[in-house]
Amino acid sequence: MSKTGQRTELGQKQRQRLLPWQLLLVPMLEKTGAEVLDFVKNELDANPALEVKEEPEEKDFEKTEDGKDFRETSDEMQRNDYGDDDQAPMYNGNNRSRDDDYYESPAVAEETLGDYLMSQVREREITDKEQLIAIYIIGNLDDDGYLRRSPHAIADDITFSSGVEVETKDVKEVLSMVYELDPPGVGAVDLRECILFQLKRFDNSPSNELAYTIVDKYFNEFSHKHYDKICTALNVTESQLKLAIDVIKKVNPKPGSAFASTETERRTQQVTPDFEIEIDDTDPDNPELTMTLVNNIPELQISESYSSVYQKMMQRADKKAAQKSEDAFVKYAYDQANDFISLLRRRQEKLMLTMEGIMHIQREFFLTGDDRKLKPMVLKDIAEITGLDPSVISRVTSSKYVTTPWGVFTLKHFFSEGLMHDDGEEVSTREICSVLKELIEGEDKHHPLSDEKLCEELTKRGYNVARRTVAKYRERLKFPVARLRKEM
Repeated sequence: MSKTGQRTELGQKQRQRLLPWQLLLVPMLEKTGAEVLDFVKNELDANPALEVKEEPEEKDFEKTEDGKDFRETSDEMQRNDYGDDDQAPMYNGNNRSRDDDYYESPAVAEETLGDYLMSQVREREITDKEQLIAIYIIGNLDDDGYLRRSPHAIADDITFSSGVEVETKDVKEVLSMVYELDPPGVGAVDLRECILFQLKRFDNSPSNELAYTIVDKYFNEFSHKHYDKICTALNVTESQLKLAIDVIKKVNPKPGSAFASTETERRTQQVTPDFEIEIDDTDPDNPELTMTLVNNIPELQISESYSSVYQKMMQRADKKAAQKSEDAFVKYAYDQANDFISLLRRRQEKLMLTMEGIMHIQREFFLTGDDRKLKPMVLKDIAEITGLDPSVISRVTSSKYVTTPWGVFTLKHFFSEGLMHDDGEEVSTREICSVLKELIEGEDKHHPLSDEKLCEELTKRGYNVARRTVAKYRERLKFPVARLRKEM
């Protein structure tokens, strides 16, 4: 075989060897810590060559903002022991607490809205057919407690799925019972009906009765805050109207929201930060930021027994036919374990590099917690600092969180486009949104600022943005138009 042919064959073998974990690295970057942990558990179960390193390391994986390690990391120790990274058999998981078990703690069961409602249904003396209908109705409630399907559709579902003949009027009768359950408002088809169900349970004071009439007869005017029309139609004063509106504000527009999500079925949803940033203000004039990779992923290594078998296999000169199959499995498992350890290490390295880049650019924010200190930053900016491809950074920052002295933030929070301030300095759109939020929250609620007025106020402060841009930022902040922000 020619040298050219040998190089081609070697190149093909290398591509075949590298391709599997190269393909895995892309989705691995996007995975959350919990998802990676599940992946690790499955690999430990599937590959006998892998094991969890029992002896804890003394060193944590921490970085100062200048990129220097506090102490020698396990990666450095590996590089001292191995000439090639691919030969290093250990992965530095860098657990937040070395005493923690790497398995996730079980989620605490929470009572769902359906559980709570069914416990009340069982206390009532109803027929088996009525209980069956109640189960179907409650099963069709959304997380807010609303019933989005019609009684006719529910009746058809029960008839076809259970074989029990159910008519629309049967569903409506049981639905009337559901309306009487707690929390008040469940089973409503829309917000208006939800409010009415709750107001029905209030006493018959003048303000309560007026509130009910407003929602029942003038809900459209109330929703659009046409208070003058309501006062004229009902011949009431602004003071009377205000008392009635205060009553309406007491109801819960989402009666099911206090319970565990029916979609997650008893699972608690919590954010687990991937990074932690702390401030070392030993020197007040020059505070230092320290970043730690936080995870609960175990530290992996090739098992000693498997490594021993592998070494003996490699040293054997004569190989019998029976041994070839066994040797092939040993080599495959050993190579897969090595690749998996390298895969995890490379994932962590890219996470660390990306977060270091963000910490470098957004230093002022991490020191103060002030959104106005956020600098304009896009994927390309981090790519220039880290040498990583923007697509890699996009995946790394997906669904990742950092805990800071000022709260927990998604990594996407720190990315925004920039606009030019009057003083010539580029400012983040988040800074503009922060100023806009202050303006709206501080406005006179009897005379809220229109988008045009907000635009003028921003211009006075040096932020030259168009009115339609103000409207876009206002919507992003989830503030309604001025008319809907008006209060009595």
